[in-house]
Amino acid sequence: MGGRGDVRARWERTRTWGGANPWAVDAGIALLVQAAMTMPFVVPRPPGLEPATWTAYGLTTLTVVPLVWRRRAPVAVLLAILAASTLYILAVDGPGQPLPYTGLVIVYTVALHSPARKRLATAGLMLVAVPVSVWLNTRSARELTFSLFVFGAAYVFGRLQDARQRAHLVEAERAAARERARIAREMHDILSHAVSLMVVQAEAGPVAVRAAPERAEAAFEAISETGREAMTQLRQMLGLLREGSEGAPPREPQPDVSGIPALVERVRSGGLPVVYTTRGGVRALPAATGASAYRIVQEALTNVVRHADARRAEVLLAHADGVLHVTVTDDGRGPAPAAGTRGSGGHGLTGIRERAAAHGGTATTGPGPDGRGFEVRVLLPVLSTAEAGR
Repeated sequence: MGGRGDVRARWERTRTWGGANPWAVDAGIALLVQAAMTMPFVVPRPPGLEPATWTAYGLTTLTVVPLVWRRRAPVAVLLAILAASTLYILAVDGPGQPLPYTGLVIVYTVALHSPARKRLATAGLMLVAVPVSVWLNTRSARELTFSLFVFGAAYVFGRLQDARQRAHLVEAERAAARERARIAREMHDILSHAVSLMVVQAEAGPVAVRAAPERAEAAFEAISETGREAMTQLRQMLGLLREGSEGAPPREPQPDVSGIPALVERVRSGGLPVVYTTRGGVRALPAATGASAYRIVQEALTNVVRHADARRAEVLLAHADGVLHVTVTDDGRGPAPAAGTRGSGGHGLTGIRERAAAHGGTATTGPGPDGRGFEVRVLLPVLSTAEAGR
């Protein structure tokens, strides 16, 4: 497996280098074609035929050299190759070639890189040039059929490669859009959670200064700690945007369920009692699942702090039958009567549903037990470590 991975990595590096050095690639293709067209000149000709001359070989080379410019001006290169090939057929009695190598390469290039009008013009030109070339050479119906087939195949392969490249470009753009949306969601969760807790602490600070100075000191410490934590996570998110560039910071691990107790403690320090419970034992989770569970709890608690006017909240993580159950409940005022969900105009609950759906799970929201408060219920299928790495 390692050997196959090394070969694939070398191939990807070669493709990247080729994309950055198209002139070198085209020069290499020209040399390869020249080597193929040299073979009939080094093989002895049948008795009765004149030996190959340097003039014939020079004209053969003249049909190959334009391939170096095949991407820059494919139609002009096609015309140059046709002119040189016609001169070769009419002026010298040189060895024939088993395949029209230069013609196949340039027809493929035109089909791949040229706009539709030039492609159609090229197709029409080849429908004329191929029969004329066969008539000047062997006047054989077999050669005509074969030549039309191979040139048609070269054209089709060029169009297929163009479609493949376009599909890869579209998929790359979609992947970039998905990554931007994910990072935006992460930054929303980080900022909304941190700012909500800091606002609550700051509002309680003046009252605590007059009534209980020691509580005011704790509130200011909580504001500082929340701000530092938010800055750390934001640097990590921004580092993802810079990843791969020179001087980018090393990528830090995403938060996971092991960070939930500290998250709960920060919310408690803001004055909201939170009970955190786990069931089913502590199990190792895939990194993506653990990070999503952490963000779901973070966003749900942020909604409690911002919207619930609650006196207490509960967080429950339960493992059962290959599913992680995440439940966040509060005793606040519950969902808005019209919308049926709290904070329906924001991005928080939408982000929770998107995170659950990304793992093949579900997220439901609504009134808490006995119709009191609000409850967020998320089910996340948990893959084994081997399955997650596939």
